[in-house]
Amino acid sequence: MQSFRTEIENPVVEKDILELERKINEFHNGKLDEEKFRSLRLARGVYGQRQQGVQMIRIKLPYGKVTSRQLHGICDVSDEYSTGRLHITTRQDIQIHYVDLDRTPALWAQLEKDEVTLREACGNTVRNVTASETAGIDIDEPFDVSPYAEALFKYFLRNPISQEMGRKFKVSFSASDADTGLSYMHDLGFIAKIQNGVIGFKVMLGGGLGSQPRHADVLFEFLPSDKIIPLMDGVVRVFDRYGERKSRAKARMKFLLKDIGLDGFKKLLEEEQKAVPHKVFPIDSESYPKIKVAEAEIPNVEITDKETFEKWKSTNIVPQKQEDFVAIGIKVLLGDFYTDKARLLADLVQNYAAGEIRLSLRQNILIPNIKKELVPFFYQELEKLGFVEVGYNKALDITACPGTDTCNLGIASSTGIAEELERLIKAEYPQYISNPDVVIKISGCMNACGQHNMANIGFQGMSIRTKDKLVAPALQVLLGGGNDGNGNGRFADKVVKVPSKRGPQALRLILDDFEANGKGKSFADYYAEKGEHYFYDFLKPLTDIENLTQEDFIDWGNTEKYKKEIGIGECAGVVIDLIATLLLESQEKIQNAEETLADGKWAASIYHSYSSMVNSAKALLTAEKTKVNTHSSIIKDFNEIFVQSGLFTLNQVSSLRGDRRGDFEELVLQLNKNEPTEAFAKSYLEDAKAFLQKVELFRKLELAHV
Repeated sequence: MQSFRTEIENPVVEKDILELERKINEFHNGKLDEEKFRSLRLARGVYGQRQQGVQMIRIKLPYGKVTSRQLHGICDVSDEYSTGRLHITTRQDIQIHYVDLDRTPALWAQLEKDEVTLREACGNTVRNVTASETAGIDIDEPFDVSPYAEALFKYFLRNPISQEMGRKFKVSFSASDADTGLSYMHDLGFIAKIQNGVIGFKVMLGGGLGSQPRHADVLFEFLPSDKIIPLMDGVVRVFDRYGERKSRAKARMKFLLKDIGLDGFKKLLEEEQKAVPHKVFPIDSESYPKIKVAEAEIPNVEITDKETFEKWKSTNIVPQKQEDFVAIGIKVLLGDFYTDKARLLADLVQNYAAGEIRLSLRQNILIPNIKKELVPFFYQELEKLGFVEVGYNKALDITACPGTDTCNLGIASSTGIAEELERLIKAEYPQYISNPDVVIKISGCMNACGQHNMANIGFQGMSIRTKDKLVAPALQVLLGGGNDGNGNGRFADKVVKVPSKRGPQALRLILDDFEANGKGKSFADYYAEKGEHYFYDFLKPLTDIENLTQEDFIDWGNTEKYKKEIGIGECAGVVIDLIATLLLESQEKIQNAEETLADGKWAASIYHSYSSMVNSAKALLTAEKTKVNTHSSIIKDFNEIFVQSGLFTLNQVSSLRGDRRGDFEELVLQLNKNEPTEAFAKSYLEDAKAFLQKVELFRKLELAHV
């Protein structure tokens, strides 16, 4: 690991990578609890894979932007540490698979040379900030949202307020009222607006997918752009303190909104305003890198198959607001492409476009800023790479998560059925190849990584059990979802569950009925008019499991009989003292508070001190087998069980005066009662140190009497 110290110039990044290596060694040596290690590695983009002994690595690419240099670097990493396959996700990341855990620090270090990070790509953090892939070129956009997505990404990267939340937190930016960033299904969604000459955003709060999708609330119809980062700072603080932690199924922002309501959330948000370090945070969009289109001679190209070329242009050319330029969409089957082709693509866009690509929410690639006269040349070159499949962002373009291919949580194959449905559409419904209206999405489980419950036609991987207790792969068919624009969307209804091998027939019946009875309506409107029961009636015969054949027990893309296997975990092999581990973490948080204080980062230091105190209280509550669901409940329960009962005194701990001195809630929640000044950061850190020392002494005496 010594090479990291010399090759990485950023000391913060260097420390991060060395810390990952140290924690991996502690885990292997039985000194680190499996759950704690999982949390740490996930926050560094290292995700357990279905296949034991290897990891999936998620590479975080804000708003899907990838430069030619970065793409080359990602290819180098994939070839050296993985299999050469790159997988585009529905959150504009790239994933590589089958990576040895011990090699992940070196992999990360290599990526950082090209300013690509793994940090917070997974785990209970602010995940990748997504955006419309057309940001900057969209003919309908009031302004380019890219600089704002970039600024927000940088602000929350390694920010202490968002490192150990109850669950993940997802943010999107939409370039226009078409809302192609899908704001209504995000924890925070921003839609570009201009009001009275002021740049800003419509703000959506608390959306989500999963087994219980929730439509986001409108938090602001318009918020000036210099307020979006302070707003999210406050939102994340509220979520961190009041969000569920014990039950993962209830730990998303949408459940907090459901429990306390929008008005209740706004009240908590107001209470956090003193703690937010910036009341305004201007974003200098002018300093965002300017587009530099390559000056290249126009090659002389002769297209032989003009009919195929024109068909490709009709589905894969995206108009730009910049005169004389277009973008080209590359339909990437299942989001998978390979390093040999990716390198050539990187060179092509470097030499003949603007040196960057955008990854899309539908797992595709968009090349912006191509001179119109270069379109025939690009077609010729992309054809050599196998990148001229028609149907970019059309009905033929099916979105699917990895499902049972690599994911621990996969129940049934999503990639196998996606390939079969695309084959069916090409062969039997060629008119849908250029149809942008019908959106089909597939997920391998209820977690909706394939976003199936916001599709016009969605499929969710499940299983069914026969009377003989035989288990077969199945698909839940969902219908009627869609994006209506400007923050409004519809979630699909669960209509029927059918054996997986009947998925193609289900699609045939749906499309045949739409063809016969749609009468020019959009699919979403057609479904809304007909209703769930209408579709249930003609799909119901497919649900019969009395006549299953041997073929029905083999999932798509497989040759062996189906087995339902979910969540094969890792094991540290030893029993860890969880209380001691929590207290060690508290010490680390104190160290972080001291370091950030020395760097003049008062707000960060304060939050590290806060986290240490809550973590220390959690340790003693855990020893008492008390539920530790939320930060808020930890603070209240510690006050009641330990302080008010007299078991634990706060004498010589708190900088508070008078009656407030003996109240743990008053001590900890100084956090949101004071401005983040140097003086307060210092006194609050001393409180956190004194509290940890007293908790450690309490625990030592407690163990001595066991």
